[in-house]
Amino acid sequence: MKHWLIICLLAWLPLAATAVELPATGRIEVLFTPWDDAEGALLSAIGAAQKSLRVQAYLITSRNITRALIEAHQRGVKVEILADREMVTKGSSSLVPQLHAAGIVVHLETRYAAAHNKILLIDAEGDAPVVITGSYNFSFSAQARNSENLLILRGNPRLARAYFDNWRRHRDDALPYAEALLP
Repeated sequence: MKHWLIICLLAWLPLAATAVELPATGRIEVLFTPWDDAEGALLSAIGAAQKSLRVQAYLITSRNITRALIEAHQRGVKVEILADREMVTKGSSSLVPQLHAAGIVVHLETRYAAAHNKILLIDAEGDAPVVITGSYNFSFSAQARNSENLLILRGNPRLARAYFDNWRRHRDDALPYAEALLP
């Protein structure tokens, strides 16, 4: 019994060491699908990006979101995508290949059973960062068929920095798109 308790405590320690406590600052918007237009809010936020868009996604199948990311890239916004390799290679409806073909930098996460994050960081290094997260996959079903939540957090640079640091840690662990698809 003592060994089990020690193992449990040791497993908990790394989580406690990485927890970040931040003050609540900025503005918060909460959306719930299918009632709220979460996709519209995402498209608006993507359209307002000025310098950078960093995406961490389990699934990207929404044509509208894909088009908005490509348009942002074309207008000079630095767009980078982290996606779950299994969902890209096994999901026939993934639009990640289209994002890569448009010249967007894509890395695929291979280390985890599921790279299940759903995060969009907009201008994370600036004075007016936006962090978007929640259960919402970047898909048609998330808006029209599922019960999902989306949280848009604006104007909290410390929160954006924490998310960006985590995003970068995952990107550094991921493989570039072409390399991740090699047999």
